[in-house]
Amino acid sequence: MSVTRSAQSAEQTDPRRWWGLVVIALAQLMVVLDATIVNIALPSAQRDLGMSDGNRQWVITAYTLAFGGLLLLGGRIADLVGRKRTFVIGLVGFAAASALGGAATGSGMLFAARALQGVFAAVLAPSALSLLTTTFTDPKERGKAFGIYGALAGSGSAIGFIVGGLLTEYLNWRWCLYVNVPIAVAAVIGALVLLHDRPGHAGARLDVPGVLLGCGGLVAIVYGFSEAQPRGWSDPLVLTLIVGGVVLLAAFVWWQSRARTPLLPLHIVKDRNRAGCFLTMGLAVIGMFGLFLFMTYYLQVVLAYSPVRTGLAFLPMTAAIIVGSTQISARLMNHVAPRMLMAPGMVLAAGGMLVLTRMTVNSSYATEILPALLLMGLGMGLTFMPVFSTATAGVAPQDSGVTSATVNTAQQVGGSIGTALLNTIATTSSTAYVGAHLAGSSQKALVVREGVVHGYTVAIWWAVGIMLLAGLVAALMVTTKPPKQGAPAPAPLPESVA
Repeated sequence: MSVTRSAQSAEQTDPRRWWGLVVIALAQLMVVLDATIVNIALPSAQRDLGMSDGNRQWVITAYTLAFGGLLLLGGRIADLVGRKRTFVIGLVGFAAASALGGAATGSGMLFAARALQGVFAAVLAPSALSLLTTTFTDPKERGKAFGIYGALAGSGSAIGFIVGGLLTEYLNWRWCLYVNVPIAVAAVIGALVLLHDRPGHAGARLDVPGVLLGCGGLVAIVYGFSEAQPRGWSDPLVLTLIVGGVVLLAAFVWWQSRARTPLLPLHIVKDRNRAGCFLTMGLAVIGMFGLFLFMTYYLQVVLAYSPVRTGLAFLPMTAAIIVGSTQISARLMNHVAPRMLMAPGMVLAAGGMLVLTRMTVNSSYATEILPALLLMGLGMGLTFMPVFSTATAGVAPQDSGVTSATVNTAQQVGGSIGTALLNTIATTSSTAYVGAHLAGSSQKALVVREGVVHGYTVAIWWAVGIMLLAGLVAALMVTTKPPKQGAPAPAPLPESVA
């Protein structure tokens, strides 16, 4: 115990720890924005590599599938091997996979590179968050650090659209992948110089049945939802994957209650506050990823924005997330209960979504779209910072990696489900609208555009409901009190067998 306290004390008095936060933030930003940076570049990559319309989705899905499905494994590897070592391995692998994707000569090579990016992101993301958790334990500093981290986690996807638009328009789509290489190199150098870590548990064993059941179940569910868009929800493959994934996860939970060294110690998710944070994150991201998808196509296809202009249109939302996270949540975190930030944040984000349900084919960005994006950004900024901080507070050091992985898993799986679910709703509604209005119309192109926007607004209504549900979950489940400024970090949960 004295060794642990002295290690924490050394970390807390290290004057370079804030530079260490810069390194961790760089890595997290790279991982989060890579889920969206290629979206705007996808049409160019499709033309260049001769991808079919049916296969182009794999540029996105290969990444999210590997990332979301393997996060729990990545978190446990960080706990066993050591977080700093895992962090560096993840950075090097991510950079190599990015370079491979940028040099792709065919669609298969690009798909494989994106899957490899997802694998190494699953190693990198939980080690980054757990390094942050173990470096900043003082409540005042923890609030500031998690405010910055939450801002990046919330705005990274929007930043991806901006960077993707700039790189695609002024260089080419390959730079959306190459850009990761210099970022990763800088982060590796910074990690070796600035970051500290306790050694991993060398004698511990990896829970192989847990890996197969847990990761297999997550991969099956994410894959099933990704295939729901092109195939439909009633397709036998989609149903088999989703039902099979649920069965595997049920078997995973059963096994975790009996395994000597569980992949996910159940006391982590049995905690009411932590479970509430996981669920709030998953529901919030369902709505957010749906918004990114619809607004990208709305701005480029309906309003005819260029890739750069589309990316810049998301900039106010990014700024609002940063303000909400670092200037509001971080300042209030030590004075109010987390749910007093999370629940209003979700209501505010739902209000922004509600504004978007009124958009038409001729909506003005300044008066109709911009206010909605600002409300969404502030709401997400208020929510993400306390979610990350509360979910990772009070966890035993050897479980910090897998706890961090569970937060990221909720984010990635929620994003995959949101994209598939809301896109299917939008497509179905658009088809029904066009079928009902096209007959006898002399303006077929206008009817099709109106049908597309109608589909978006129907799906956004669903997103409003999901956001409000996230706020209700936060209000009812997250009951922890605010940390007292200057008080010691909460006592860790009981150590799992290692």
